[in-house]
Amino acid sequence: MTVSALETTMREVDGEIGVLEGALREGCVELAPAVERALCLVNRLMLVFAQTAGHPVSGLDEQADPLEVFKVFVKGDPSLNAVRDNLRELVYYRNCLAGGREDALPPHPLAMTVRTLRHIYLYMRTRAIKEYGLEEA
Repeated sequence: MTVSALETTMREVDGEIGVLEGALREGCVELAPAVERALCLVNRLMLVFAQTAGHPVSGLDEQADPLEVFKVFVKGDPSLNAVRDNLRELVYYRNCLAGGREDALPPHPLAMTVRTLRHIYLYMRTRAIKEYGLEEA
């Protein structure tokens, strides 16, 4: 994967996060679809980042288990573990919803989902700027 593909993906994901942020402000997004979309977008970021770094990602896509994608993403660079806790938070939300345990969610889980997604994006964008020379937005 090339740096230009990384730049394109980062720009597209930023736009999709903006759509989620707008839907959150308008009150027209539900938690379960927002969590699923957030996990897909994080997977997309991790996959393109891993490909740009030259890591094999065959058999993985946006729909893959995020923790499996994370293993490929972090390979060879332990500093990328900074994404882990935020990713686990999103996976926890998904698992609570799947298990019918909405009562175990923290306050304002929808807002937290969107903000956690934005946080992961900003961290990865900063890394891409430093490591691959992407232009600052």
